[in-house]
Amino acid sequence: MFSSLFSVFSALLLGFSYLAGAAPVQPVEMIAFAPTITSPKGGEVWPTSSQQIVGWATDNVPSEIQDTTVIVLLGYSANDSENLDYKNPLASGVPIMDGTVQITVPQNLTLRTDYIIVLIGDSGDASNPFTILPTPSLN
Repeated sequence: MFSSLFSVFSALLLGFSYLAGAAPVQPVEMIAFAPTITSPKGGEVWPTSSQQIVGWATDNVPSEIQDTTVIVLLGYSANDSENLDYKNPLASGVPIMDGTVQITVPQNLTLRTDYIIVLIGDSGDASNPFTILPTPSLN
């Protein structure tokens, strides 16, 4: 009994001495980068179902995140919120260094003049507001 109690105590003492001698954890610097959205610039009118180009600046992307990807979301500005449609991204897995992606404007949108495009990846940035104009269905 004394032998097994001594073994447990020795193992705990050895474990604590190992932890006490371990090097302290160094903080890792996080890089938050929000690329400037270059398209849409703001004020454009995008018809539903149309093909559009979403663009962002890549000239100052930090080297540490140049291999990351972004998600392109549609939202609208209302009630001090971006009201982003996370469930239906316009594009995902787009390399940040591509700088552009072609998207299709969803068909089922209502007329608004405060739509925005947001890039989500390392951080997020929103475009200036623009309009999406519903097109009549061909039924």
